[in-house]
Amino acid sequence: MADARILSLKPEPLTRERFAPYGDVIEGAMDSPNVMNEARFQRFDDLCDIDLGDGDVSISIARCRAATVLPLRIDMVERHPLGSQAFVPLKPCRMVLVVAPPGESVDVDGLRAFVTNGRQGINYHRGTWHMPLIAFDAGQDFLIVDRGGNEANCDTHSLDRIVMLEAV
Repeated sequence: MADARILSLKPEPLTRERFAPYGDVIEGAMDSPNVMNEARFQRFDDLCDIDLGDGDVSISIARCRAATVLPLRIDMVERHPLGSQAFVPLKPCRMVLVVAPPGESVDVDGLRAFVTNGRQGINYHRGTWHMPLIAFDAGQDFLIVDRGGNEANCDTHSLDRIVMLEAV
């Protein structure tokens, strides 16, 4: 018998349509390629909407120091109220995301989990609640594009129920 106090989230495959309420999927989609460098490359433009508010662009790299193992208990989510935040893996890897719609609070029953196909990055819309970044391999690098500046741009919210992220 399942415990009603525990929400179990099974990640579903990430698609642009499913993720649209929370952000953008960053991937080279064959529906919009351009060519560059004497047609030796395909270029995929405008893959996400970077929202900096009135801040500056900050490009960073995050390197995983400790691999995550699923199932994982999630006790909190965070959001960035002043701008969007994008994560792009620098080598192929699957990412698991847990998100909730923007708002002043988080309804645990509204959480959704997604898993990337190993070649996708994501851009969280401003204010989207999300689980902090995890990776399944130590040493995995992620390019981060978000809002820079001196203003605090990260709110956290402790979840009022136990949330378990299932293995993929």
